[in-house]
Amino acid sequence: MTVAAPLAILSALGEEQQGLMGELTEAQCIPYAGREFWLGRLHGQPVVLALSRIGKVAAATTASALIERFGASRVVFTGVAGGVGDGVHVGDVVVGTGFVQHDMDASPLFPRYQVPLTGRSVFDGDAPLTAQLLQAAQVALADGGPLGKACVHQGLIASGDRFVNGREESAVLVSSLRAAGYAPLAVEMEGAAVAQVCADHGVPFAAVRTISDRADDTAHVDFPQFVKDVASLYALRIVTVLVYSLSK
Repeated sequence: MTVAAPLAILSALGEEQQGLMGELTEAQCIPYAGREFWLGRLHGQPVVLALSRIGKVAAATTASALIERFGASRVVFTGVAGGVGDGVHVGDVVVGTGFVQHDMDASPLFPRYQVPLTGRSVFDGDAPLTAQLLQAAQVALADGGPLGKACVHQGLIASGDRFVNGREESAVLVSSLRAAGYAPLAVEMEGAAVAQVCADHGVPFAAVRTISDRADDTAHVDFPQFVKDVASLYALRIVTVLVYSLSK
């Protein structure tokens, strides 16, 4: 089976895609680059599902494969993150408008947070795709979720190769970013890397993150259960609405 120009749906953990895998039809698994890529259809639309694994290098490898090997026309990341913005609570959702690497520091050769030789610190999400993803999240979560009302935010997401789970560490990270002019709403470990790869290839990228914790000392508590009971449900709802909207 050949699927032309599929929508790529990327997540870090298998639990985050359980519901989506259950809805996939005409499914075909293709092993490549040490990963499994699932081609098929979601509600009639061609898609490829993949797990980025955890961290920026793993995510960049997977994103490159989605584009170069499977011809992804657009890439959407769905997963979890720690909330660091004011008013961003556990159970809320953040749609990324831009992505910055909070652990990128090649100073004094380049300004802190700037990706060397690009002249950029923030890689923007694709505006039309991000707008559609934001609307999909708002529609999908209009009636709330397992934790009650879910607010949908949009803004900057910070990525780095560290699971931020200390109150002091989180405060320093956010303070340093804000001092440089960046105000993140959430922190995770993959998004900025995927955004950079997509920018290099000219492929639209958008990401949505369910807030599993406040990136503090309780960040690890019941994390697997939250992914299973909340984040995977949100991913299924949001991506389903998005796929329908992209088909119109």
